[in-house]
This record gives sequence, structure tokens and C-alpha cells, in this order.
Amino acid sequence: MDHWGGVNGVVGEDDVRSGKIPVIAPDRFMEYAVAENVTAGNAMLRRAQYQFGHFLPKGERGHIDCGLGKAMPTGSVGLIPPTDLIKATGESRVIDGVRIEFQMAPESEAPAEFHMILPEFNTVNMAENATHCFHNLLPFRGAVVRDAHAWSKYLNEALELCGERAKVLIGQHHWPVWGNGRVKSYLETQRDLYKYVHDQTVRLMNQGLTAAQIAEQLELPETIACQWHARGYYGDIRHNAKAIYQRYLSWYDANPANLDPLPPVAAGRKYVEYIGGAAAALSRAREDFRRGEYRWVAQVMSHAVFADPQNAEARDLLANAFEQLGYLAEAATWRNAYLFGAYELRHGVPQLPGRAPLSSDIVRALTVEQIFDYLAVHLSGSKAAGKKIVVNWHFHRRATELRAQPRKLRLELRREQGDQRRGCGSEPQPPDARRDLYRENQLPGSDRGRTGFDRWERRQIPRAFYIIRRPPSDVRNRRAQEG
Repeated sequence: MDHWGGVNGVVGEDDVRSGKIPVIAPDRFMEYAVAENVTAGNAMLRRAQYQFGHFLPKGERGHIDCGLGKAMPTGSVGLIPPTDLIKATGESRVIDGVRIEFQMAPESEAPAEFHMILPEFNTVNMAENATHCFHNLLPFRGAVVRDAHAWSKYLNEALELCGERAKVLIGQHHWPVWGNGRVKSYLETQRDLYKYVHDQTVRLMNQGLTAAQIAEQLELPETIACQWHARGYYGDIRHNAKAIYQRYLSWYDANPANLDPLPPVAAGRKYVEYIGGAAAALSRAREDFRRGEYRWVAQVMSHAVFADPQNAEARDLLANAFEQLGYLAEAATWRNAYLFGAYELRHGVPQLPGRAPLSSDIVRALTVEQIFDYLAVHLSGSKAAGKKIVVNWHFHRRATELRAQPRKLRLELRREQGDQRRGCGSEPQPPDARRDLYRENQLPGSDRGRTGFDRWERRQIPRAFYIIRRPPSDVRNRRAQEG
């Protein structure tokens, strides 16, 4: 959401609707913004607490950094749909008298991404594709795995497009690079960084190594590793290598023992039983802790805590191991994840006030299809079993146009799933209900829409939305510290 969530701070929605100010974005921006941040947004918010360490105390034993910046903002999130899409490299626009040339870079740091060249100022804006650190190929909060191979090609193309003329390189989150020679060297190193990690991961993968084995042995060459802007302050080489493996070969490492393992609680109980009980596991783990084997202690104590979440000694030793791993981590994301894990083991999950997963601004920006897709992924399959409910939706531009030809959608809840269809005049089964709305944002999630649903007298409608439940705002990740 850092790419677009602050839009209301720089432009008003009325100015965009009137055409006074255009909103320019790469092709398919809205599709990917919804897919990455809305559909799985609730789970991502919870996982982001580990990645960014929002709730850690500030200081040398707590939160220091986020990798790309010092801390995350806590304001409201807005979204205004673009009015102008860039679809091909070489397109240009004149904005407030400044000519901007665009280079498309999809499937890089974001699924929909572009770079911007300002030829009159000898400046190139590389968005987040050339930050002063190794970026994430798969962030802890979750996302579709990013394409390191394509990423390196876009950096090389940027060199070809403006390498001889760019005297200033700017981007998001970090500071500029000044001087043509430094700009070229900077982009070359960034290109080589993503290319090297991609190619060497694939090479080792094709030799039969698993993701864990590749991460254990892959190192950057000194010519790249010695550059500050190639260090893994945000995206560590170990988890980026695993992300590349996952992109090509999935999560499965081809060991049948890992095809269908026991879930954490059942596995934890069995591990502790095989070791000889919790006391024996703790005794051995303390010895390993004194030897500095923190990774192994964390693995074993995680099993112990899943086996018995009330075991205070196991929780404390696991927290100690997490803290040591956090202090040793170069990547701020790793440090935050370890230290926040330790914090929750000792203090519990932070109790936060409930909030809607989607802001009203985001709901208004979504298309009707996107909102129905969002409802579908929150449908409770067990409650929907055996039910079939059909609702015809007629959307009118304004309240005074209810007799004009409306846009029609048919929403069906059938056989444990939600479905939507365009048009509803030729459907053989008559609907259980019909709803006329004069604005597309008068839907579940917007204030106007919620009021409208409360007034419905048809019994089928409450039934339909009873089986569509949004996740709780304080959803918990089932981690070791929670059992």
C-alpha cells in the first residue's frame, strides 16, 4: 500500500473526477492492487506486524529500522482509481510542463510497475527497483513471488535507455545517486545482484539442491557484496534464494516426507515425546543455547511450545533464541520478525481496537466485480452447504435514472461457493431478490450500502450475507507462541 495508500494527501477525489488532475498508473494497476492488498489484506496485516515490528519498543534491543525506512506510517489508507494507464515502454506524458518517458517493468518489485525518465532534467526514477539495498523477492507479509530474472532485465534496459544521459537517479524510500558515472555503476551493480542470485539459485536447483540447501551455501561474490547498496538490509539473500526456488518449483522440496507432514501441534507433541519429554528437550536445548546454536534451539523449542503453549520455560528459552537470532541478523525484516516473536512469547499478542479490513476509500475505488470477488473469498463453505440464493443487481448512474437501461449483474451463492455473472435477463431461474442501486459504491462495505441492506425485507438477503463473514480484525497467525 506504500505505492498508493497516501494518494489523498496529494490530490482530492473531486479534482480527479472532474478531470482537473489525472492519475497515471501502469497497466493493470487496479487488478493487482486488489489482488495483493485487498483479497488477502487481513492476513497480510497480521504478518506485516512481524516484518516491520510496529509494536516493538524502540531501542537497541527492540525496533531500529524497517530495512527500506525507519518506521511504518499509521495514517488512513486511500485509493483513487487511475484515469490514465501506461501500457508500453516508450509512451510519454507532459505533466505540468515536464515531459516524462515511461519504461514498463511488470513482475518486478510490484506486479504493475514502471520507471520514469525526465529527459529535460537528465533524471531517471527507478521506483523501487533500484533501492539502496537488496530488495525482497518475497516479503514476509506475503505476496506473489517477484521475478528476479525480469527485474535484472529491466535494470539493464534502463541502462540502455538512459545510462549515457542520466545524471541523477531517484527512487522511492531512499536518497538520490548523483553523477552519470555513479548512476551507471549503481545500476550495473543492482542489475548484477538480481541476475547473479537468480542464475546461481537456478543452477544449484538444477543440480538437485533444495531451497534450504541453496540458501545455506549461496553467497554473493565480493565485487557485489562489498557494495553498501547491495547488502541485504531488507531482502536477505537466504530468503530471496528460497523465493526463486518457490517461483520455479513451488513450496514442495520433492521429499515425500514433506508432502503431507503433521500440523504444528500434532508434530510438536510427537517431537517432544520422541526426545523423551519436555524436561529432556529443555535440558539439551539449554546446552545448545550456551554453545550458540540458536537456530536449532529455536526449532526444537518451537515444537515444545506447540506441544504445550503453557510451558513457561519453553516459551522463555524460545524467546531467548529468537532474540539472539534477531541481534545477529543484518536484514531489518529478519530482526523484526525474531524480536516480535520473542515479544509475543513474553507478553502475548497485542490487543488492538477492531477496524474494518477495507477503508471506505478503497471500497469506493473498487469495481463491482472486485467487491463481489472480495465477498466470495469470505463465504463460509460449511454454512453455505446445500443452499442456493440468487440476487439480481441493477446498477443505475443516478437516482433519477432508475428507468434507464441499468448495468446488470447476477450474484449466485450455490453449492458452497459464490459466483457472479454479467447480465441477468436470460437466466432460467428467477432470482430470490432484486436490488436497484443508483451508485456502484452503494455496496457491502460502504456506509450507504450497509444502510440499504438493513432495510431489505426479503429473507433470502440476510441468509446470503450471514454465510459471508469477513475475518476478525484481530486475526491471529497460528504461531508457536499461541499454540
